[in-house]
Formats: sequence, structure tokens, C-alpha cells
Amino acid sequence: MLKDNLVSDITKMVEPIVIQLGYELYYIEYVKDHNDYYLRIYIDKPEGITLTDCEKVSRLVSDLLDEKDPIKDSYHLEVSSPGIFRQLFTDEHMKKYTGSDVKVKLSKAIDNKKHLKGILKDFSDDAVTLNVDGEDIELSREKIKSINLEGDL
Repeated sequence: MLKDNLVSDITKMVEPIVIQLGYELYYIEYVKDHNDYYLRIYIDKPEGITLTDCEKVSRLVSDLLDEKDPIKDSYHLEVSSPGIFRQLFTDEHMKKYTGSDVKVKLSKAIDNKKHLKGILKDFSDDAVTLNVDGEDIELSREKIKSINLEGDL
């Protein structure tokens, strides 16, 4: 099964549980890190996520995944908050945080820089516009490795 299809299938299984418990399903990713596979489920709610919230979701999701067994490989299940400096995975995330300070990690350096900090101004299917030091810079999405919220604690 393709990774995207697997994540889509798991999302359909997991999202009703997460919503029923009163949380937002922020994102799910299935990644290989060194020799291990990880199913990472990010949950959120307006007042923030606690360890107890993560444990509650983890128990129910783990039971469901054990029953349905959609992943044939051995993997680690991680349930967490997306964090203060959360990654913006989807267009919905980009829309929600337009106007916010972000840090963009590039796949290839531009002007010898692999990281840019600025204000997320706009986005389209092909590009993201940042305001860096008062100048708008349009970046091809193909060149972007990740975008995270940035700011002071």
C-alpha cells in the first residue's frame, strides 16, 4: 500500500475517535527514521494539549490499529501536540497562520541560505510568499522542505 493511501486510510479510522474525545486531528504522518517506522498523530485543542490527552488518544488509537492492522511493518505510535513551533503541513494550516512569523527550511540553499525567517504573506498551489526584512519573497513549494511557526516563548 502506498504511504499516502495508508495515511489517508488511517486518518479515516482515527479522526472520528479524536473528534469524539474533543480534539482536532492536526496531522498524521508515517515516516521512516533510520531503521524504524513511526506513525505520528498530532492532536490539538484551543487550550492546548496535555500528556493525559495524548495518553487517552494513544490508548484508543492503539487498540483500533491493533484490531484493524492497517500497517504490516513494525512501527512506533506517537501521539503528541503539534507544539508551539508547529509545522504547517497543509493549506488549511497555511491559511490559519497567514500573517504569522514562520521559519522556512529549504531543500536547496538560496543565496547561501537554507533557512529563512519572515512573515507568511500568501500561498498558492505552486508558491509561498514570505515577507523577509520588509521584502516579499516568493518561494516555489518544490524548494521548501518545511515551514514552522516561529516566535518568542
